[in-house]
Amino acid sequence: MTDLLRGTAAPSGGWRTATVAGVRRPIQRAVQLRLDVPDRVDHLPGQHYVVRLTAEDGYTAQRSYSVASSPGDPLVELFVERLDDGEVSTYLADVVEPGDQLEVRGPIGGWFVWEGETPALLVGGGFGVVPFVAMLRTARERGGLSLLRIAVSARTLAALPYAEELAAAGALLVTTREATGTRPAGRLTAADLAPLRDPGQTAYVCGSAAFAEAASQLLVDMGVPAPEIRIERFGPSG
Repeated sequence: MTDLLRGTAAPSGGWRTATVAGVRRPIQRAVQLRLDVPDRVDHLPGQHYVVRLTAEDGYTAQRSYSVASSPGDPLVELFVERLDDGEVSTYLADVVEPGDQLEVRGPIGGWFVWEGETPALLVGGGFGVVPFVAMLRTARERGGLSLLRIAVSARTLAALPYAEELAAAGALLVTTREATGTRPAGRLTAADLAPLRDPGQTAYVCGSAAFAEAASQLLVDMGVPAPEIRIERFGPSG
């Protein structure tokens, strides 16, 4: 789905051959990739890229990954969760090295984007925080951090991508398997979100299907109109 942004369609790009400029594994079972994409189309925070792998026999597999970098970053940053049965994620996490080349297509998507000028409430679960990092970095570069309110849920802080960066930006970090500061372990609640809600916000929810359903219902129960909630779900095949 594509929204109209200032009267024009959201940016989109075709297939490119990207060079892997950096590989990091800051948390277990994940990889952070920095890609040099030639003739790249600048993305909007919230968009994603497709990575396609092609075997010698011609078999292809592709998966979509949210962009973590801001549009002003010269490289495209992806943060990939390694899934044991993931054809693409296992290769990216276990095999790819700096200097390798990858087929990528992007940016893609127009529904879940944030242009950096309006108030937003970001509610992420686990790896669903990745597009919010792009929004956060964009807001920081433009001096607009006050526009964002961020709440994040994860099993543990050690399993949360960009935990330190999110915490430094004042995000509410909720963990379900361990206490965080003075807050005991537990799921995200309406009481957690209520102090972050301001009039005029658009709410963005990103995470697994189960998290997205629960978090969006919390927002509706708080009185957030459904048209003001944008949801992005992901799963092992997405």
